Amino acid sequence: MTVRTGLGRLVADPAMLAGRRFAVLANQAAVTPGLVTAWRALAFHGGELVRLFAPEHGLWGVAQDMEAVSDTRDPVLGVPVHSLYGHSSTTLAPRAEWLEGLDVVVVDLPDIGTRYYTFAATMAHIVAACETAGVEVLVLDRPNPIGGVALEGGPVEAGCRSFVGEIDVPVRHGLTLGELALWLRAGRHPDLTLSVLMCEGWQREWWWDDTGLPWVAPSPNMPALITAAIYPGACLVEATNLSEGRGTTRPFELIGAPWLDGEALARQLTAAGLPGVAFRPTFFRPAFGKFAGEVCGGVHWHVTDRTAMRPLETGVRLLAAVRELHPDRFAWRADAYEFVADVPAIDLLTGSSAARAVIEGCGDLAELLAGWAVHCREFASARQPSLLY
Repeated sequence: MTVRTGLGRLVADPAMLAGRRFAVLANQAAVTPGLVTAWRALAFHGGELVRLFAPEHGLWGVAQDMEAVSDTRDPVLGVPVHSLYGHSSTTLAPRAEWLEGLDVVVVDLPDIGTRYYTFAATMAHIVAACETAGVEVLVLDRPNPIGGVALEGGPVEAGCRSFVGEIDVPVRHGLTLGELALWLRAGRHPDLTLSVLMCEGWQREWWWDDTGLPWVAPSPNMPALITAAIYPGACLVEATNLSEGRGTTRPFELIGAPWLDGEALARQLTAAGLPGVAFRPTFFRPAFGKFAGEVCGGVHWHVTDRTAMRPLETGVRLLAAVRELHPDRFAWRADAYEFVADVPAIDLLTGSSAARAVIEGCGDLAELLAGWAVHCREFASARQPSLLY
């Protein structure tokens, strides 16, 4: 059975847009089953498409991570494309004038179920702006590609809120974008006019490859479902001086550095007996990004059982092992991360300093994981009113 997305439903019955001026927030991975992008599929369905909004990486997913994107124009439709990811944090929300005269903003973003994947944060900024402007938000829902059951991670402390921690949910939250929108309205935006066009046929325990829908990479370094599966943990590598495999054909699966002993790291991770994963020692040479052109020793993260895997815990254990093996070479990221320079990137990603303390050997891993488990149980109860499936 092929799941029917909110986009598919709206294209089949576009009455919700008839006679209305609308904008679309989407990118190239928001497609119909026939692989037509959302904005072009909706452009000739009774309403007037006024403009487009694009998240990080741009409308066509060309820009690399944290690369500023300029405004442009769709070459086929001729409508303006406003970037919601520029050179500073002030560019993350739409300008008030971009919402003037609109009846509705249609949101169709291919999220991957991880708090720090920035598309949900972009939606959060759109939601806030539309509430102020009195513009309706219509979310065309899509399945959570890594399923809607498993939860992992802790809360976002006040000092760690950022573009990778905009919504206070666990790192792996198990929600669809439509459910996240309902969560935002309930917690922050009671005056928002919000509609969610649900998927048809999706079940919470399903992964993307259970849906029958085509996978289109939502960003340059998210080429496959396996990338999304490990991303909740492998993304933590961005907070360090290790390569996360950008510039290779296996981003996030490959982790290393020119000075890293991949054989020793693989042995240590194997000895930890982590469920659902295996680590193979390897070498790789990134074409761009960290250590571009240099041969890196490291490991390849293999998934052996995706339902048993705990990616976030695995990511913490991996970084702790690297630091233990190379205490004089391992370091935290020194550059600003997602426009924040005064808080360590690892704190922004995990939501507090607790994971950093564990990785540095100053905190207790069991205590950290127990705290995360409590938070996830509380969140599982709190999210119930926002669940659609």
